[in-house]
Amino acid sequence: MAASSGSAARASFDLKSATLPLISVVLRTADSASLSQEVERRLAEQADFFDQDPVLVDLTQLPPGSDIDFASLVQFLRRMRVLPVGVRGARADQVAAARAAGLTEAPDVPAARPSPAPAPVAAPPAAPSVLPTMVIERPLRSGQQVYARNADLIVMAAVSNGAEVIADGNVHVYAPLRGKAIAGARGNTAARIFATCMQPELVSIAGIYRTAETPLPADIVGRAAKISLVGEKLVIESLQ
Repeated sequence: MAASSGSAARASFDLKSATLPLISVVLRTADSASLSQEVERRLAEQADFFDQDPVLVDLTQLPPGSDIDFASLVQFLRRMRVLPVGVRGARADQVAAARAAGLTEAPDVPAARPSPAPAPVAAPPAAPSVLPTMVIERPLRSGQQVYARNADLIVMAAVSNGAEVIADGNVHVYAPLRGKAIAGARGNTAARIFATCMQPELVSIAGIYRTAETPLPADIVGRAAKISLVGEKLVIESLQ
């Protein structure tokens, strides 16, 4: 008698949503020559910190009517050891050109809705929203990555060179921070990075980053410090 086929075979793969933290390349000019020179200069200085890392091409800051040579731009970026995977803020014709160059269209980040006007009657202030927290107690070695999605991240041990700690909220490292620390990975400009021994390869908040090619102030290196984002500039302050 043939065996029953009532139970379905286990699927060979699953489809699941995935959210990855990406660095954005925010274009402010469409001039190919200027872009080429600037990309070469800035990313060549930091080539040791990128190893085929995915990046998003952001067109939201371009002047109206700008046209982009996506094929050349993709070539520039790949030569600098970053991998452009998508484009944001593109017009319909730009989307077609970006797709022809191998880029996908990334959704725009929705703007936060304005808070409603307060009622005329007195009311107690609302409690601020608090993100959940992921706690890591083991050291992170080169090649290891931890991502706290929709959460703050606390690391109780050393983050070695080549390791990455990433959070949609704040990043706290209560030990030497020598690898990469990325806070506000999904655009939270209020996120912060804290470390009791600040010696990072790279720090980033909401896509604004700084590498070890730009040395930290002497009174910050190896000491307790915090990093915040003011406008489009990372501000580093001692906690001692």
